[in-house]
Amino acid sequence: MTEKIYVIHENEEWTTHLFKRLDELELPYEDWFINEGLVDLNETPPEGVFYSRMSASSHTRGHRFAPEMADSLLTWLEHHGRKVFNGTRALRLEVSKVNQYMALNAAGIRTPKTIAANGRAQIIKAAEKLDVPSFITKHNRAGKGLGVRLFHSIDALKEYLDSEDFEPSIDGITLIQEYIQAPEPLITRCEFVGGKFVYAVQVDTSEGFELCPADACRIDELMCPDGEQTEEKPKFQIVEGFNDSIIEKYEEFLRDNEIAVAGIEFIRNSDGDIFTYDVNTNTNYNADAEAVAGKYGMLELAQLLGKELKKSSVSV
Repeated sequence: MTEKIYVIHENEEWTTHLFKRLDELELPYEDWFINEGLVDLNETPPEGVFYSRMSASSHTRGHRFAPEMADSLLTWLEHHGRKVFNGTRALRLEVSKVNQYMALNAAGIRTPKTIAANGRAQIIKAAEKLDVPSFITKHNRAGKGLGVRLFHSIDALKEYLDSEDFEPSIDGITLIQEYIQAPEPLITRCEFVGGKFVYAVQVDTSEGFELCPADACRIDELMCPDGEQTEEKPKFQIVEGFNDSIIEKYEEFLRDNEIAVAGIEFIRNSDGDIFTYDVNTNTNYNADAEAVAGKYGMLELAQLLGKELKKSSVSV
């Protein structure tokens, strides 16, 4: 039986570009869409290479228990010694920002001051305890900017919590986090494949916190009232020649946490200090930004999977 690359995921829109690259390289693969399903612990998994793209925001697409199902599947694969990219350790960090921040801090990487809380009274208490001029809320199991709101007072937070706009995190944990004021509305997202730095992309945050670079998440270009399109700076731009000491720390962090593929986001304050606030282990790439720079994350990923498949086939 021919060995394959198995892609584990719950969102078809995020696998289209990867499958296209695998087809271009003529690599055998199988689509393992995992929402409902079963894992027979009495059986042995197929031989091959396994790559997980499980997302923390799966519940927003009606796949509430997909991460839990994926965890069972990945545990089974790892038990049988299969080569898994972004396995159980990566998934644990994907579905919990608390776990992310503790792992980042353990690697000597600075994160914004954060308090986790469950329940209205505790969320307010957390904001009071944080004691900063401005703060944001966000979901612990997030992605897609879920639950991200900016506040400048406790009263504004209370009003939000009592309104219909308040949406609790799917795991019940809301994070209260200090707001890092950047001199410009920009964040930087560093992309890694095989645990190695590929490129950094600068993201314009002036339109809000929806920062997913996937084509399916792109915000339409703003239009003038007369119907003529405005000339605007692209929301996503790859930074040429990006070279910062944080990259070495990120690569060490990825090694320590068995994460092969990730996008790590940071923001700089007015003093130039870096604060890392998100690790995306099901990273996506912006096609327009990549076309301009001539760098392609999904191609790098497909080549990585192909190289590992070849190595695995030789060893059998």
